[in-house]
Formats: sequence, C-alpha cells, structure tokens
Amino acid sequence: MKAPNLAFATIEDLAPLLAKKKLSPIELLEHFLARIEKLNPRFNAFITITAEQALTDARTAERELARGKRRGPLHGIPIALKDNIWTKGIRTTMGSAILRTFVPDEDATIVRKLRKAGAVIIGKTNLHEFAYGATNENPHYGPTHNPWAHERITGGSSGGSTAAVCTGLCVAAIGTDTGGSIRLPAALCGIVGLKPTFGRVSVHGVFPLAPTLDHVGPLTRSVADAAIVLGTLAGRDPLDLTTAAKPTEDFLQGSKPKRRKIRLGIPKEHMWERIHPDVQRLVEKAAASLVRSGGAIEQVSLPTLPAAVDAANMMSIAEATAVHEQAGYYPSHAAEYGEDVSKRLGMGGDIRAVEYLKGRTTLRQARTEFAAALEQVDAIVAPTVAITAQKIGTETVRIGGTDEPMRAALLRLTRPGNLTGLPNVTVPCGFTPEGLPVGMQLIGPAFAESDLLAIARLYEQENNWASRHPPSAA
Repeated sequence: MKAPNLAFATIEDLAPLLAKKKLSPIELLEHFLARIEKLNPRFNAFITITAEQALTDARTAERELARGKRRGPLHGIPIALKDNIWTKGIRTTMGSAILRTFVPDEDATIVRKLRKAGAVIIGKTNLHEFAYGATNENPHYGPTHNPWAHERITGGSSGGSTAAVCTGLCVAAIGTDTGGSIRLPAALCGIVGLKPTFGRVSVHGVFPLAPTLDHVGPLTRSVADAAIVLGTLAGRDPLDLTTAAKPTEDFLQGSKPKRRKIRLGIPKEHMWERIHPDVQRLVEKAAASLVRSGGAIEQVSLPTLPAAVDAANMMSIAEATAVHEQAGYYPSHAAEYGEDVSKRLGMGGDIRAVEYLKGRTTLRQARTEFAAALEQVDAIVAPTVAITAQKIGTETVRIGGTDEPMRAALLRLTRPGNLTGLPNVTVPCGFTPEGLPVGMQLIGPAFAESDLLAIARLYEQENNWASRHPPSAA
C-alpha cells in the first residue's frame, strides 16, 4: 500500500501489512503525525498529541512484530482517545478549564486493554466540555470543525474523535456516549459509530456524565473495524461493577454478513417524527436496500418511548449535577465552566427524587417494549440524527415548519439507545445535495452486537460510502 493511501486505510487493511512486515509501525505512526501537524490546526480534533510516547510504543511494536510476537489486529495501529478517558502520565482535561493540567496516575481499563493489544495511542481528542453537549463547541479549546463543511459542527460530545478518524489523523478512535455522543458525530461526519450494550465495555477511568446511561465504544471507518476494536474493549472488569459477566467474543468473525431475510422494525412512535426531508429520503432508501433480497420492514409499537426520552433527559441532568457536586467542581468552580454546561448543571439541582424515581419506572417500561419489539424483528431502524450538520453557533433549527432547539434536534433520536442500554450502530447512508453526510442507525437486542454488526456490514458491502472522503482532508 502506498503512503498516500494510508490515511484512509482500515484496520483490516493495515493489520496484515504490519504482521507481514510490509509496513512498519513507525512508518505508519509518522505518516499520521505528519497529517496531524498539517491538518489539526484546521479541524481542531486533538487537544493533546502524544508523539513521544507513541513513537516509543511504535518502536516496541516494530521489535515485537519483527520477532513474530503479534498481539492481534491492533498491534501497531494508531488510535486516538477522547480526552475524558484517563491516561497515566498524560494530561486528561475533560475538555474543561478546571482540569486543564490534570494528569491521572492510572490508565482507564479500556486504555490498559488497548495497550495490551499493542495499539499505539496517538493523542487525546477534543470534546464538548465534560462530554456534556451535542455540538463540540468548546469554549476553552475551541470548536471542532466538520471535515465536510468547515463552518459546521461535527456534533458532540465525541466530535474530536470523529473528526480525527474522518480526516485520516488516526486509524480509529474511542468515544463515549450518554445521549448519542458516539453515534451523533459519526452520522454528521460520515463514519461508523458503535455504542455497545450497557455493561459490555468497562467505564472505569472514564469521567462520568450520567453513570446509568454512560457507554464507551469505537469510531471507525468500517463496520468490521468497529467489531475488531470492540473485541479488545469488551469484557468483565472487577473495577467496574456495571460490566456484565459475559464471555468475550470474536466480534469480527461473528459479524460476517449472513445471507438471510432481514426483518427491520420501524417504530410508530418518536423515531421517525420531525425528520429533515433529505435525511428521511436517504435512510428510507438505505433500509429498503437491506430487505431487497426478500426481507421485510414492519412497524413496531413503542408507546412509552416519548415519555422515556423525556425521563432520560431529566435523569441525565440530575446525575450529571450529582457527579460534579461529588467531585467538588460544582458549584465551587461554577465560573470556570462554559455557559451551556453551567446552565444545565444548575438545572440538575432542581430535580426532585420522586421525579427521578418515576423516570426510572418509565425507562423500565420502555425497555420491556423494546425487548418485545426485538422478538419480532432483527433490528430497529431509524435515522441517527433528524438533521444534518448545522453551522457553528446555531441555536435553533426548523424542521417541517416548526422551530426546535438545536440540542434537542441532535439528540432526540439517539437517546433511546442509552435509555434502553441496547447496542446501537450508525453507518453512513449517503449525502444530501449540499454534500453533507447522513447516518442510519440500527438497534439490536442486548448483547447481540455480532448480529447487529452483521446487518450493518451487509449494508456497507453493498453501499460503499466509506470510499468517499472529505476533499478538505486530502
């Protein structure tokens, strides 16, 4: 593979080249470091570049591979981490002014797993402050810019990780997702984002936003790469009691497309309401292509879903405020927060315990309804985001003649994946006439990531949107 192609190569492309010594881990890393130096000032994807440590790790990977000691498909692969994930000896800002100089004394569990797999950590990526937002407009480190349209948002809060993958500044990245923060920016930037089942991946060493809704997952250029990274991240962690005692799987092998009739469910409620016409057209076309070989699309009923989304919004606000109060950051450092985050933290203190407990009851009912629906169909399908990437600074959007707050429009369709804890993947499914990416999301049964990814890979094989790259990232 020639060097100019390395920027947009997948893990599947690169791993065999590294294993066969046709490509050096040092050469690969230096290629990405050069691209970061050239392009990061434009897109603002990274807060911290870990070049020195990454070069040390790449040299170690090269020596090990030369001796035939291969740790797996991530050995020698440059990966970026969202900057709310602890990294030992490397500053971890959470995108905040309060923790601008914070340096953890341990790695998050997922970082230890990535290092054990031989991955090379290339840097820490920009995010919405404390992962508490949907646009990645950060008042302390600046906004991350969408590679397809520089004046537009990437979406948040994992916008830096997404932009780094989309612009070819790393091979893959890790994000976090509490209301859609992996899937939302992935859809707006035209890459793959996977939110695994709640409890599939440890969150130990990841600064929490709303602990009952927080997830960690990969952002990649292909569905197969998402399966590879999940295989490294997944597993029981004694340091995180929310992780499930599930055996590890070969997600890459398990996600190989099965030629069978696929049944997709379209919810009657909420998830297809108030959608931009271009988004609706492209997602409908994508869903139809999945059932072209004799499958079916049928309606499923999730009557509690609208109320559950409201409940999840309320609960996430309450939990976030509790986290920041317990950490000692709020309200004592209220003046050091950005205006939008400070405002939401203030709202959390007004939520009564009885409201929170009622919300939990609503979420349980919604989860029961999703489980019943997923006994009828293989996956639930919907647009990932109701709109395309809007211009930085936009506060409201108009959909179907109705104005809606930007944050609500961005998170409205991804929130169900968090309130249910079900696995959820977004794949690019086309571009609007303006040249902006659109994502289709698929939701599957709990701990059925392999089956869900198999459906996504089938779509991807027949619709190769990954071969299209932003001209600004050339």
